[in-house]
Amino acid sequence: MLFNSWQFLIFFPVITTLYFVLPHKYRWFLLLVASCVFYAAFVPAYLLILGATIIIDYVAGIYIEKNLGKRRLLFLIISVAANVGTLAFFKYFNFFNDNVSYLAHFIGWNYPIQSLKILLPIGLSFHTFQAMSYTIEVYRGHQKAEKHLGIYALYVMFYPQLVAGPIERPQNLIHQFYEQHKFEYQRVADGLKLMAWGMFKKVVIADRLSILVNQVYGNPTEFTGFPLILATVLFAFQIYCDFSGYSDIAIGAAQVMGFKLMDNFNRPYFSKSIGEFWKRWHISLSTWFKDYVYIPLGGNKVGKWHWQFNIFLVFLISGLWHGANWTYVIWGALNGGYLIFSVWTERIRQKIVQYSRIAQLPFLHKIIRVGITFSLICFAWIFFRARNV
Repeated sequence: MLFNSWQFLIFFPVITTLYFVLPHKYRWFLLLVASCVFYAAFVPAYLLILGATIIIDYVAGIYIEKNLGKRRLLFLIISVAANVGTLAFFKYFNFFNDNVSYLAHFIGWNYPIQSLKILLPIGLSFHTFQAMSYTIEVYRGHQKAEKHLGIYALYVMFYPQLVAGPIERPQNLIHQFYEQHKFEYQRVADGLKLMAWGMFKKVVIADRLSILVNQVYGNPTEFTGFPLILATVLFAFQIYCDFSGYSDIAIGAAQVMGFKLMDNFNRPYFSKSIGEFWKRWHISLSTWFKDYVYIPLGGNKVGKWHWQFNIFLVFLISGLWHGANWTYVIWGALNGGYLIFSVWTERIRQKIVQYSRIAQLPFLHKIIRVGITFSLICFAWIFFRARNV
């Protein structure tokens, strides 16, 4: 079910009304059933896949908490393997298979494995990462294993952020399902306003911009110069309004019922550097990669070249997470390259600022930095939007 659909226009007020009418002890069940209905509106059969991984992670969390040493690690590996394996099969099997097939054809080998005709379960990348954060946090001792299967299932399936985030941590969300949320006029009004603002960004801005962007990117050889630049700049705002609009609706819908989800965007196009941009854009995903990939790899607590390799690798994985296409890999590599290049050129840029005395004009200096950052981000968006390399 899409937020910008007639079904949701009926679904949301009905579920929210029932939520406040029902006694607190039944509300988790209402939200779980509502989340199942919300997800089943896409492909009902995929509820079985989601249900299977939920049971695996639920059991793994309990046994991770019960055991010590290698057995504890074993159950974490089972959980992560189940989630990553499901994601890899549905999202990446055809991508890797097609590339192996192309390579085999190039060198004259006979490669018999055909691509599979499977539909990617919607939101799989998001709820897979949310589920993985649970078992990892239980393993680290930052989260108690959830004994209530229904509450854990609701943590993974909570309908406002089921399809496209924000990607929550168990410490932030699970305890909220046990809290009794009363109807508070101001909180409900603020949540509805946030939903309306998100809907405006999605339907009025993003969907309108997509008309021109699709026309240019659908026929790139028919355009030159300014139209190509304009379409790329407009796509930057399209994807921001589309994605942040969805996040606003999700956060607002949860807020109406009394739940607080993490902020996902913080005016990213006002960033003065690429590093700052990634602290403002898709915050829940950026912090996920930081906590569960970048820091375990050593983060910046290693040698210079190892640190830069960590940065680049994380962005490569991030690019592949966004889509099974070389365009996304290049997009991730570009952003990782930007950050590494900024490290290499830091002293040179400081000297340019010093000798040009541009810092004495802070407003102009900020505009230049924001403009350069936005231009680099827009250039990377070309690969994100293009259908192929």
